[in-house]
Amino acid sequence: MGRIKKRDDKLKLELRKKMLGELKLPEDLKKLSIQQLTDLAVEIRELLIKTVAHTGGHLAPNLGVVELTLALHKVFNSPEDKIIWDVGHQSYVHKIVTGRLAEFDTLRQFGGISGFPKPEESPHDIFATGHSSTSISVGLGLALARDLRGEKYKVVSVIGDGSLTGGMAFEGLNNAGHLRTNLLVVLNDNEMSIMPNVGALSNYLSKIRLNRTVYKVKTELEQFIQKIPKVGELTYRYLDKLKDSLKYLVIPGVLFEELGFTYFGPVDGHNLHQLTEALVDASQHQGPILLHVLTKKGKGYKPAEENPTKFHGVKGFDVQSGELPVKSAPPTYTKVFGETLMEIAAQDESVVAITAAMTEGTGLQEFSQRFSDRFFDVGIAEGHAVTMAGGLARAGMKPVVAIYSTFLQRAFDQILHDVCLQGLPVVFALDRAGVVGEDGPTHHGVFDLAYLRMMPGMTILVPKDENELRQMLLLALQMDQPVAIRYPRGAGRGVNLAEKPQFKVGEAEIITEGEQVAILAIGPLVEKAKQAADLLLQAGISSTVINCRFVKPLPREAILYWARRVDHLFTVEDHVLNGGFGSAVLELLAEAGLRKLQVSRLGYPDHFIEAGTIEELHALYGLDAEGIYRAVTGQCHPLAVERRHERNAKVYS
Repeated sequence: MGRIKKRDDKLKLELRKKMLGELKLPEDLKKLSIQQLTDLAVEIRELLIKTVAHTGGHLAPNLGVVELTLALHKVFNSPEDKIIWDVGHQSYVHKIVTGRLAEFDTLRQFGGISGFPKPEESPHDIFATGHSSTSISVGLGLALARDLRGEKYKVVSVIGDGSLTGGMAFEGLNNAGHLRTNLLVVLNDNEMSIMPNVGALSNYLSKIRLNRTVYKVKTELEQFIQKIPKVGELTYRYLDKLKDSLKYLVIPGVLFEELGFTYFGPVDGHNLHQLTEALVDASQHQGPILLHVLTKKGKGYKPAEENPTKFHGVKGFDVQSGELPVKSAPPTYTKVFGETLMEIAAQDESVVAITAAMTEGTGLQEFSQRFSDRFFDVGIAEGHAVTMAGGLARAGMKPVVAIYSTFLQRAFDQILHDVCLQGLPVVFALDRAGVVGEDGPTHHGVFDLAYLRMMPGMTILVPKDENELRQMLLLALQMDQPVAIRYPRGAGRGVNLAEKPQFKVGEAEIITEGEQVAILAIGPLVEKAKQAADLLLQAGISSTVINCRFVKPLPREAILYWARRVDHLFTVEDHVLNGGFGSAVLELLAEAGLRKLQVSRLGYPDHFIEAGTIEELHALYGLDAEGIYRAVTGQCHPLAVERRHERNAKVYS
């Protein structure tokens, strides 16, 4: 008997491992029992771990929503019903069960599927996301369109507890509660800890409220009591007040109730029976509903459970040990920024640091511990971070706001109105500027120069290496005005770090000198321009390479000097061409009357840049040494031509 049982168990394991590939998804999820769904969840976790270990990506968030995703697709009919994922980095399971299983090994790879929802990939991806706190507003818009057209589909917005720190989420909640349309918001809570007694009571009360029969009886009883003359109205008001008093005492969702939502939960986000039951019942109720689901980040993979922050986003890892790859490399720009800021803060007590839910990502972890009273993580609230920095600056402090380039876009008006308009000395440290790799178009920081350059009073610096980053931060904190420093993701070049700034505002560096062409470059692409100059010299073309350092104000004297001496001028930037560094140079040349000079700009064209490694994308758009060389010699990069044909084929197909 023992042998037969072991053989049967082995057979069940083999059948279970085949389940994912044999199912027609997501339709077949509706046919599966809770036990079959539970088995499928195990198989999906195995696939997630194996794939992300190879491709890199957001592991812990996706491990935490396996059951929730399966339950959503079992209960709702996607894509007719609309499921919107806030941020979107937890949508891997959704992709697996909506027709992208065969392509899942291409996740976040050049030419592969995106790590975020992407409508071009699938009709199940209702809305492109990558930034936080948007799902409720999107869901409300879809629900209102449904009502206006007399349609009947369901709308579900899935939002994490971290995303609720963003003001836009509360704007959406407030408006949805006011409009009273049918909208289900699923709060995926993987941080809060509810005491067992309160949690048990809340679960009990939620089951009563979720029960359709009890809900119907309650409604009919209220209507009956109100019909009793005099006594009925008085009794109803008393019971209503008593209900509200109990609600404030025991229900954790009072805030949502006050915003106009009916609150259900909390529900165990890894119990498929509870989840499906709760989703079915919540979907039958009228008006805006908030279902509170408790999940565990990294669920099912011990290293990720024990350190969800470490496994939130990874480059890759060893599945058996859980160890992340450690490469011998120079310190990153992020690390140099953090260490330099600590040195400055130790000498100047007016220096404060602010970030928006990116303490570790912006290199401020050690700063937050060493100078805890001068460190502020405001959550996912970039606009608030900037305006708060303005208040600190007005009171005589020296705030440094460290935010990824792509996320600082969300604070455009605050930078313009609350900092630049008043000329306040706020330093913006724009980490992850330029293309950032596999996270793709939602995360590339390729628009910052354009939106910052037009702001009066703003100074913009771009370091060619980590030494210049250090010097620029030292310089910026000596200036009594708004300053932005943009620097890339990844390791520096391993150069020595200077103690003091070695250049002045608007001062360029001449790397090489030649009489035929001039290459004006900023940031790490200065090194690529220098390498291209070496290739050009071998081809008999002499070139001047200028590290411009400043996009605003431009190093006017150096640019105009060489513009009058060469036949052709090239600008090189890790940024879109529209409104960027090259555009600034063209404006300068036009003002100086040098309209006949041949000028070519190298950067990104007028479309969103796909996912790929930084090296692949630089090569694709001609921003590596060979690409710059080919641009100067008038040759086309074969990879760029191939990709252009592919894009045109998609456009015209």
